[in-house]
Amino acid sequence: MACFVVPAAEAVVTTVVHKLVTAKEKKEGITSQQHGDLSTKIPFSHKLKWLNNMLWGGSALLAFEHIWHGEVTPWFPFLSSADSASETAEMLHEMSTAGVAMAVLVTGVWLGIATISSFIEKRPQQNIEIGR
Repeated sequence: MACFVVPAAEAVVTTVVHKLVTAKEKKEGITSQQHGDLSTKIPFSHKLKWLNNMLWGGSALLAFEHIWHGEVTPWFPFLSSADSASETAEMLHEMSTAGVAMAVLVTGVWLGIATISSFIEKRPQQNIEIGR
């Protein structure tokens, strides 16, 4: 019914944080190639953008699915489950269970991706001979 609202709210927060982190990195002169020609480091703002893309994309797909099934309407109260108190309670329960679970899962997957990319960045670069 309204489970997409929770990941969308997290996406709003992470978008604001992304803007602040990007401004801070720009002020400090952090770029993606700090350590020379062979070694590259991905700035945290870029990794945070991955999370934003995952959250916004998932929220948009879920919102589209809810619109398709008539659960989101273009007139007030916009969510069909907000018509009565019992439906509103059911909607809030869905948001607190399914919505929070989806937001936590997406954030957990992003943490895994960011951790793996950090380990890959720290690996020593091997010299590769070209033209043999």
